[in-house]
Amino acid sequence: MEVQIMGIFNATGDSFYAPSRYNASVLVSGADIIDIGAESTRPGYKPVPAAEQWKRLEPVLKSLPSGLNVSIDTTSALVIERTMQLLGRKVIVNDISAGQDDPAMLPLAGREGLTFVAMHRGGFFQRGEVADFFRNWRLKAEDLGVTDWILDPGFGFGKDIAQNWELLVNLRELKALGRPVLVGVSMKRMTCASAYATEKAHLCALEGGADILRVHNVAAARATVRRFHSPSMM
Repeated sequence: MEVQIMGIFNATGDSFYAPSRYNASVLVSGADIIDIGAESTRPGYKPVPAAEQWKRLEPVLKSLPSGLNVSIDTTSALVIERTMQLLGRKVIVNDISAGQDDPAMLPLAGREGLTFVAMHRGGFFQRGEVADFFRNWRLKAEDLGVTDWILDPGFGFGKDIAQNWELLVNLRELKALGRPVLVGVSMKRMTCASAYATEKAHLCALEGGADILRVHNVAAARATVRRFHSPSMM
């Protein structure tokens, strides 16, 4: 698959990267996917109840331009159900818990045939532990009918900076699992919330075979992808 750009829209007032908060410009940025979340998952975050998430999401979803490919960043099956009822179509589930927080999430995704982004959010002692997590997760998920899924290594979730970069530099090991890989490193602590370091991390991700870049600046990410495929531009 061609590299896709996932633009971030946070319907929150406390997301780690402030410019992503209610950033309406991303909705018309030409991103391949718009990832909308109503719960900040910054370090030390407090879970937001599903009812409050929906209170934040509903007006955003009602205002979406037509034709957008929508991803919902939530661990709540109820939020996904309400989103589908409102939009009248399938959405991508982007679940940082890989379906572990809400026991209804994976059965819902399997039953509805939803694309599911499964993220690894813990730490690790050896690099291969992350791949082992996804091998084991796959067996459970596919038993529940979740066959269209995307792998997210979970950069910044339970991992220190050295571990984040170790995973990124060795991304091919996760690509070997045969699933599309989503990389979310944009403006995170591992990149010092720097646009320059984010670009370097994106280039590293592309070298490792990343299929989706989850980003705050869609235009900059597209330019990075073009430079990657045209070395003379770099």
